[in-house]
Amino acid sequence: MKVFGIDIIHGSVRSRGERPRFALVIHEDGQERETTEVSVFRLLRLIAREKPEILAVDSVQEIARDQQALFSFLQSLPPQTMLVQSTGGEKQQSLPRVAARYNMTFNRLDPYAEARASAVVADLGGGAEVVAFENTTDVTVSRGRSLGKGGWSQNRYARKVHGAVRQTSRGVEATLREHGLSFTTEEVKAFGGLGRVHFTVSSPREDVPVTNARSADVQVKVAGRRLDRIRYRTRGGGQRYLFVGIDPGTTVGIAAVTLDGEPVLVKSSRTMAMPDVVEALYTAGRPLVVATDVHPMPASVERIRRAFSAVGYTPKVDRTVEEKKILCGDIPYGNDHERDSLSAAMDAFRAYQPKFRNVAKRVPPGHDMDEVRAGVVRGLSLEQVLGRKGPVAVVEGDEEEEVPAPGPRDDRLLQLDGMVKSLRGHVTDLQAEGEAKDLEIARLNALLEKERGEGSRALRKDTEVGKLDVIIANQKKKLRREERKTKKLRKQVDRLRRLSESQAGDDRLLVKATESLSRDAIRQVDTDFGIVEGDIIAVKTTAGWGTTVLDTLAELQIRALVGGGDGRLKDACLERGIVLLGSKETGLEIHGPVGSVDADRFAAAVEAWQKEIALYEQGKKSEMIESIFREYRTEREREVKKDG
Repeated sequence: MKVFGIDIIHGSVRSRGERPRFALVIHEDGQERETTEVSVFRLLRLIAREKPEILAVDSVQEIARDQQALFSFLQSLPPQTMLVQSTGGEKQQSLPRVAARYNMTFNRLDPYAEARASAVVADLGGGAEVVAFENTTDVTVSRGRSLGKGGWSQNRYARKVHGAVRQTSRGVEATLREHGLSFTTEEVKAFGGLGRVHFTVSSPREDVPVTNARSADVQVKVAGRRLDRIRYRTRGGGQRYLFVGIDPGTTVGIAAVTLDGEPVLVKSSRTMAMPDVVEALYTAGRPLVVATDVHPMPASVERIRRAFSAVGYTPKVDRTVEEKKILCGDIPYGNDHERDSLSAAMDAFRAYQPKFRNVAKRVPPGHDMDEVRAGVVRGLSLEQVLGRKGPVAVVEGDEEEEVPAPGPRDDRLLQLDGMVKSLRGHVTDLQAEGEAKDLEIARLNALLEKERGEGSRALRKDTEVGKLDVIIANQKKKLRREERKTKKLRKQVDRLRRLSESQAGDDRLLVKATESLSRDAIRQVDTDFGIVEGDIIAVKTTAGWGTTVLDTLAELQIRALVGGGDGRLKDACLERGIVLLGSKETGLEIHGPVGSVDADRFAAAVEAWQKEIALYEQGKKSEMIESIFREYRTEREREVKKDG
């Protein structure tokens, strides 16, 4: 067999500037014959000349930018040349992983090494065939040249060309009949013969004994009929080998993993009978080892094992739930039945891993490792698996035998095996639970005896400790409140000290400023700096004042309120004993939240306010005396009228 393996070196079929160049490795009869670098044009010329059975590539995207280009490329190949994608079909694997199945390694950065690996994998039956055409071929015989624009010899020339088309089509028809192929014919008649003949042959292109041809007057085109889309046909035939785990019972759980430990099937069902189990496993692959998580193997699982002529596996001792979870690892499962079956399959897989690693070291490259490992599991020596002479070993209990078709009795057996397994597990759990309870009772009895001796003393001690804990907790709360209050006062003192040093001198007095004469503004000043007896408060605007805020300032006994105001505010301040001064008469200067007033002008303004207070008090007394006099006179007039 001749195999061409290619891998792209540089360039791309999608690039308009740099056309692709390929590394080409030619394998013939299992031996490497030639390696070279080729372009697409030279590659097609070599394929047309040598007609290899296989052209292998790790990805068809390296030779065609889209599906239309891939159809054209396949059309240009000889009929007997098969295009193989060595990494698989629609579900691709990496080339190193595919090569590892045949115990091969290579440098992934070397295009010639990748081309060589693709060729070897395809030569050994791996990869997937790229299928682009149906099992129908179109053969078209038509004129090979134009009939021209006319002239004296036009009719004679047309008869000559159309006669040649008819003669060639009759030859093609005879060839197809000679090979017994089924076909239909469509003819287009023309002057002196046939202008075009189309044959629809019900056979693949490689089976049609007609090739593309062209002469002076006639051309023959042979093309397979395209599929709707590119398809892939897996090569190598046989299904993958599996490690299978089965958990019998009313609800049957089955799981299967490949020889590399990859899960391919994890399911469970209450309605699954033995024929359904066999069908599901047959669909998933070829069971090589059938395992359970208990020892000995239940009879129903044994019948399934014999149905596939598989090797049986059971653990030496029954696995615990924790061990089963560890065996399952990160593989998801839906319930306990799936967990038990999956853990059985993974247990068997791990048991054979040392033997598989030893085999991989001894097998030369170029052998299907799945087949080698399957032979070793069945008990064959490595020499026998590789085709060397030696006696054939047979695994005990694995002889070929006729297995009757599963019936209702087998389904009942499957359920009973599950019940036996469940009851065994339940008995084991009850025994472990009983031992644990005995230990707990002994521990509690010892603790009870100890508590009886120390109970009353510990109770009194706990009561006193509880009372002290409550007292300590209350004192801690009070301490935290006082600490917060002290911290707040310290901050206010420090802030006032800094502001006093920065704003006031020997001839000026510090004032605390606010935007307006409102409760919120006064409360903010009290929060930031604190308002104590003797403070001077300055406001930028007195609009929106109220009696409540004046009552608050009167209670705080501030020294003065600087900011001026209307007559109503002045009367309210006189009534409450609050000194109200104007900004200009005190020389007020405000800088942010603080300010200052001139000490002499402030004193003069206060003195003037005191005079106003004296006048206000005198006026109030006079008004009171006048009010008393009016009341007295009114009362006397009432008495005189009464006496007549």
